[in-house]
Amino acid sequence: MKLPIVKSPLSFSRQAQPDSTNPAQHPETMLASLQAMAEEKRDTAMSETQLIQDEDDGLQVSWTADEERALVRRVDLLVMPLLILGFFALQLDRGNIGNAMTDFFLQDVGITQYQFNIGQQLLSAGIVLLEIPSNLLLYRIGPAVWIGSQILAWGFVATFQAFQKGLGPYLATRLLLGLCEAGFIPAGLFTITRWYKREETTTRFSWYFIGNLLAAACSGLVAYGILHLRGVCGLAGWQWLFLIEGIFTILVGILFICLFPLSAENPVSILGLRYFSEREAQILQQRVLRDDPTKAQKRKNVSWDEIKATFTNWRLLPHLFMTFLGLAPASTMGAYAPSLVVSFGFDRLKSNAMTSVGAWCLLVTNIIWGTVADRLRLRGAMVFLGLLVFWGFTLGNRLLIESTNSNLRFGILTAALAFQVTWHPVNGSWLAINARTAGERSVTMALLIMSANISGIIGSQLFQAEDAPTYRKGWTAIICLVSASLAMSILANLQYWLLNRFQNRKGEARYQY
Repeated sequence: MKLPIVKSPLSFSRQAQPDSTNPAQHPETMLASLQAMAEEKRDTAMSETQLIQDEDDGLQVSWTADEERALVRRVDLLVMPLLILGFFALQLDRGNIGNAMTDFFLQDVGITQYQFNIGQQLLSAGIVLLEIPSNLLLYRIGPAVWIGSQILAWGFVATFQAFQKGLGPYLATRLLLGLCEAGFIPAGLFTITRWYKREETTTRFSWYFIGNLLAAACSGLVAYGILHLRGVCGLAGWQWLFLIEGIFTILVGILFICLFPLSAENPVSILGLRYFSEREAQILQQRVLRDDPTKAQKRKNVSWDEIKATFTNWRLLPHLFMTFLGLAPASTMGAYAPSLVVSFGFDRLKSNAMTSVGAWCLLVTNIIWGTVADRLRLRGAMVFLGLLVFWGFTLGNRLLIESTNSNLRFGILTAALAFQVTWHPVNGSWLAINARTAGERSVTMALLIMSANISGIIGSQLFQAEDAPTYRKGWTAIICLVSASLAMSILANLQYWLLNRFQNRKGEARYQY
């Protein structure tokens, strides 16, 4: 395609000299008019071709809209699948213990349900402890090496947890698994912001979480098959589950390190595979910086001022409270969904496959929420709507705890699973686009996922053995938590609306919501 020529104001002035004999045409007035015409001409041309000036080396990079779309598609096929695959492995290793419970895991290891819940709390605590340090290391080392190393680390822990026996090894394994997994999710979110513009971010955040949701959808089906290996080579079904899925994670880690590009500025893998030309790399970098100059990463470390600014940013509070209040019920249902289905009267092993129905539905609803939020640029409204729908289905589960209609109870539980976290990736994007610098964005993503894992500490204790099988107190607590989270989403929307009204009076930049 032939690029249109963008003419400077000077070249326009040479083509249309003012008539000096006409007193109506004052030279200064005519020059200003011609400059305005040139600016209008440039804007028209820029709709098809963008000109970016690189101040560092004086090079001028131009590209067409079609060329940019093609590059974004290539990024989608290179960066997103590897991040999604890593998230898939994470959720397999984090969540398969819920499937193990249906194969006499508690009895074989020799722990009680209360002790099982403590182990789940330690998993979340381990993630919370190292979330921010992990993201600081990511900022310095880069995603290819750091994220890949994390995947390998928790993959080995996940594999060898197949041989745990007794309370001590169980608790140690859950804590170690959490420590190794710490930082992966915010690292992925921050990495996405380095490759995409603001209006592209929410959709990619939702696709990133597809790795998590796809694992939840597949884990029940995979577990249904693997747990039938009980007795093979003298191992329990849950031991085979940990072994097979742990080895898979190790392979994912090796693949990630070998193939993931070092950065958008240097899109080369650690093995030397170059995915984009030098010009294409400049386009990828400059299109993001043109959209949001705060994404410029001028240092290899996050400054103390950026850390302080993030921790003193009171606007984050509604987002963080909303996260751990709203995700606590989701973590409970994720761990106990197979056991709940068994309590409805369904087969022990079949329950693992049945719970995957809601997870498969969540794949669709999650993408819908992210895409609509990006298209309409209504992230706050979509967060509120997602929590409202989830609240309605959790209320339905609470009202049906005494029902003898097994199919109805399974249907409402499935609907709740299908809408439990649609709002979470959108909330993450909402925070990311309002961060003021790259360093603040990195720490903010870490704080968001810390809040998500604090929810795991809360959620792991909502269902207690003495409250089984109806879990009356547990479901009541879930309703209260989701209601509070819904209130926080209203507060988050309200604060940005009020702040924007104030910013408009001062003529300052507006917050996006």
